[in-house]
Amino acid sequence: MDKILILDFGSQVTQLIARRVREAHVYCELHSFDMPIDDIRAFNPKAIILSGGPNSVYESDYQADPALFELGVPVLGICYGMQFMAQSPGGKVEAGDKREFGYAEIRARHHSKLLEGLQDRLSDAGEGFLDVWMSHGDKVSSLPAGFHVIADTPSCPVAAMADEERGFYGVQFHPEVTHTKRGTEMLHRFVLAVA
Repeated sequence: MDKILILDFGSQVTQLIARRVREAHVYCELHSFDMPIDDIRAFNPKAIILSGGPNSVYESDYQADPALFELGVPVLGICYGMQFMAQSPGGKVEAGDKREFGYAEIRARHHSKLLEGLQDRLSDAGEGFLDVWMSHGDKVSSLPAGFHVIADTPSCPVAAMADEERGFYGVQFHPEVTHTKRGTEMLHRFVLAVA
């Protein structure tokens, strides 16, 4: 049976991620961010989702084992999960100029597998824009090797990132909430691609 592992970094809406995965008829389990790497291997996930959370990646006691990025399975990082994904393999996360909470409009770039064809509207230049729900203070300022930007906003140059060769994706917004209109489609696209 294909299984998705969700590592919970303390977001108030982590249960919604599990609900969205199950709505795609894929089995998943929710575990704490500090699940030992040997237990993760024994669980044998088809993919891993890293949830959001209220803390900063600079808090050393609030870290998952970075060895999870060496398991050879796709990983989706959401909010804090994206920042952890960026910092662990050599990217950089910095405190943002201002905390961003609430509605934002992201511009999709580079036609990634995660966002391709998803938009709430098109600009006159043919660029796709999506309505999303942001909640973050820190932000990714330098990408790890192998990643590229797949969405941005004026205040968040890395609103989403991808290393599609390894199946790694990070989104700075919450796709699991209804405020992100196409979020369920994004989550289902990630989950069904690996399940």
